[in-house]
Amino acid sequence: MANEIIPAVIISFDTFLFAAAYRSGGIKIPLLSAFVINFICAAVFGISIYFSSFAGSFVSVGFCRLTGTVIMVAIGILTMVKSLVRNAVSRLNDEKKVSVKMGGLNFVIKLYLDDTAADTDHSKILSPHEAAALALSGSLDSAATGMGCGSSGINPVISALFTFIAGCAAVALGTLAGKKISSLEHDLSWLGGVMLIIFAVWSYIS
Repeated sequence: MANEIIPAVIISFDTFLFAAAYRSGGIKIPLLSAFVINFICAAVFGISIYFSSFAGSFVSVGFCRLTGTVIMVAIGILTMVKSLVRNAVSRLNDEKKVSVKMGGLNFVIKLYLDDTAADTDHSKILSPHEAAALALSGSLDSAATGMGCGSSGINPVISALFTFIAGCAAVALGTLAGKKISSLEHDLSWLGGVMLIIFAVWSYIS
């Protein structure tokens, strides 16, 4: 059961952080939008576990476990690097914009360092289609984690259910924690990377 619950909690950590950012920014997340976000994340996670388990029928269990561990560790490292980059850019540019010169051309890349950029119409309410776009953009981690967990024999349906429940709880807790979390000077998404690496090592040696 722990193999189903722990990944669900790790995946939902980012949900907790963006819910806190939305609360701090005064943006409401209606129940339908919260449902859309968590349903998409849970579905992507469950489907990726299923396909990973299916692929495991063609190769050895040991190879699948090793591959899954490498994938999860790589995702954890990338998450930590992304957090460090966001913190660095935040310190260097208060306007959240970086100008890059390449081949004599100027490219202005707007880096929205907070998840509230999903509120594209600035209505202060996250609509269902905005929620879907936000969930899809962040579902890569869910898919990759599911691919990494598939070789461990966990149930995709139960895992998806736990992910949905954990996501709903993350939205509620993030909304409550809101301003306290978002007022911190540093991006905390690196914690999700650390937790994923710990889980990957633990599941491999257990």
